[in-house]
Amino acid sequence: MTDFEQHYDIIIIGAGAAGLMCAVEANKRGRRVLLLDHAAKVGEKIRISGGGRANFTNLYASPDNYLSNNQRFCVSALKRYTQHDFIALVESHNIEYHEREHGQLFCDGTAQQITGMLLDEANGVTIQTATKATKITKNEDRFTVETDRKNHKVESVVIATGGPSIPKMGSSGFGYTIAKQFGLNVIEPRPGLVPLTFDADTLAKLDGLSGVSVDASVKLRKVSFSEALLFTHRGLSGPVILQISSYWREGDTISVNLLPEIDLFSHLKEAKDSQPKKEVRTILAHLLPKSLAYRVVEWTGCDGRLAETSDKSLRRLADHINAWQITPNGSEGYRTAEVTVGGVDTTELSSKTMEVRAVPGLYFIGEAVDVTGHLGGFNFQWAWASGHACGQFV
Repeated sequence: MTDFEQHYDIIIIGAGAAGLMCAVEANKRGRRVLLLDHAAKVGEKIRISGGGRANFTNLYASPDNYLSNNQRFCVSALKRYTQHDFIALVESHNIEYHEREHGQLFCDGTAQQITGMLLDEANGVTIQTATKATKITKNEDRFTVETDRKNHKVESVVIATGGPSIPKMGSSGFGYTIAKQFGLNVIEPRPGLVPLTFDADTLAKLDGLSGVSVDASVKLRKVSFSEALLFTHRGLSGPVILQISSYWREGDTISVNLLPEIDLFSHLKEAKDSQPKKEVRTILAHLLPKSLAYRVVEWTGCDGRLAETSDKSLRRLADHINAWQITPNGSEGYRTAEVTVGGVDTTELSSKTMEVRAVPGLYFIGEAVDVTGHLGGFNFQWAWASGHACGQFV
């Protein structure tokens, strides 16, 4: 046997959502594809997603659901392979699914159905798991990919290794290493869709509220989301916090409205006129979980009857509820982050093919690229769309 295997046209590194989709499409075109992954099984993030049921796309996916240093980059791929295209693929494999809130689609069965579907579609692709790519070099028009098993010479290499989020799944920053090796800019990666944490003083103030949940709206600069918020023993979580976390940076103050449907000051003023002998906390406990209502009343010194509480104090209480200003001291980090924000700079890539402009034959797709979706199936849709776009040309 020679030192180098030359049986393949393309090597795709990373057998997650984007890598599998790319392999499927390239294989359809008759390309000889080798799909590598260092994990023991393919699609590990698919397997754990959506509580094991895979939130595989979103009915309302559009470019507006993504953040990037170049907001327009994702438009081409998302338009050429839409959520409806992926839904049609799911239906063609007779996979039952259901819609939850905000257009999120989940398997009725398990997430393994999505992985199984992609593996069926990838019939003819050579897949090697428990195989680690260690080095990639280019000489003229061919790449050498060294692994801990064999070395290969190929025309094209696709990097679909994702980002460092959820390291227990084997994720890493390998894709960024390769990008930098070939002279590409990498937008600084950071955890996204992740719970936010507070300092000791703030946590002491919130002591006893862990597990309390409310529907809230959260705003950071011009971005806002409205969904469930959860108090935790380390800070705040829940869908609304995960959403805003992708935009949050160290030092940022977020504005939290714990009663987004109610102008609390007006409500308290009316109650003061009609029920002056009622305690403030009693009125508030009809609107918020009792423990939270009592705690905010304590914070603001409004623990008395409405008739005895000044309008200024009621305004202070209302501001704590309708516009609570809080500065997290950090996040839970990559350990629990669902995605990585940042990645390979999209100005280095073709939005049509995902190919590196300066390095013909080298491609980056999926989470490795500086395109990050909101919570709710949008990141999978980017994986399908970018993998599909690349697979049409690689």
